[in-house]
Amino acid sequence: MKPNSTLFLKIVLILMGLAVLTGVLWEPHLEGRNTNAGFITIYFYDPFLVYIYLGTIPFFFALYQAFKLLRYVEQNKTFSQDSVRALRNIKYCALIIVGLVSALIPYAFFVAEEAPPLVVMSLVVIFTSTVIAVFAALLQKLFQNAVDIKSENDLTV
Repeated sequence: MKPNSTLFLKIVLILMGLAVLTGVLWEPHLEGRNTNAGFITIYFYDPFLVYIYLGTIPFFFALYQAFKLLRYVEQNKTFSQDSVRALRNIKYCALIIVGLVSALIPYAFFVAEEAPPLVVMSLVVIFTSTVIAVFAALLQKLFQNAVDIKSENDLTV
């Protein structure tokens, strides 16, 4: 496949990563309780923010795996074991995000001051990550079947 056909998707992945990184780093400055706080106070004394930052690790790893998958498509290795592995990693990252955000919902009810917006945002993230996990699992199964068929054909020829 031509590199130009996947260039748009790579640009979208990079923009998604930059948007999330910018949002995660800039949002604490917009909170009412952190308005006059210093750099150390904002980023290192709030356990909720530490949890959020640790939760972004699977997201960025999934973006990296998607980038690798697009590179495999460019190299005509779409139906290879590497592509299946990248899809499996994306699926696991989405499931980890679902687990982390699900664990955040009790925090929203018992500790957070504004629970309803946090719960709604959590449910949106859980739904989105679940859809991504199901789609990645479906593609992983399809790609694995294609790899199996390809290996069987290579053995008979």
